[in-house]
Amino acid sequence: MQVQSVRVLCAMSLALLMLTGCSSNTAQQSLQPTPQQGEEVFIYVEDDVAYLSGLLNSRLPQQLKRALSEHPNVTDLVLVDVSGSSDQLATMEAARMIRHLGLNTHIAQTGYVLSGGVDLFLGGVERTIGAGAGVGVHSWRDTQNWGDAINLADPVHASYVNFYLEMGVPERFYWFTLDAAPAERIYFLSPEEIYDYRLVTDS
Repeated sequence: MQVQSVRVLCAMSLALLMLTGCSSNTAQQSLQPTPQQGEEVFIYVEDDVAYLSGLLNSRLPQQLKRALSEHPNVTDLVLVDVSGSSDQLATMEAARMIRHLGLNTHIAQTGYVLSGGVDLFLGGVERTIGAGAGVGVHSWRDTQNWGDAINLADPVHASYVNFYLEMGVPERFYWFTLDAAPAERIYFLSPEEIYDYRLVTDS
């Protein structure tokens, strides 16, 4: 299916969900929308490919697990438009699930993944990026801390470093993201940087 068609289907499905409201329990369980606007994660499956878009949240692992349980033939996860993550631990858990299940990840042509969306992408065994897709990073921020303002020796950095090493990405990528842009901005990687930091696989 073309990415444009996927986007149209996503928009139509979300609009239908909003119209049906609480009268459609099945749709609510499938999409698991959050009450807060902009927090939706949408997963659409066609044949052996799952398409994902939205802002990643705390329910991502369960939502992804449910979708893959209902469609055990899925081999590839295509990230269409992922604007980031509101729960980094949940995003890492989902990425590890993707790796454990042996799924491949792909960023859709002219799509984008930002911030925590990049971490989800790294879960893929084989990782590819479509032409014109954007990969954006910045320093992380939580309710108390700004990643680029914390002492480099602080153990809080270890969870990120260990995650990247586990995904086969060099530690230097983490430190690069802290310096690339502050938390309120996005830095888009060049194709050379994407390959240098081994965000994509060779095959």
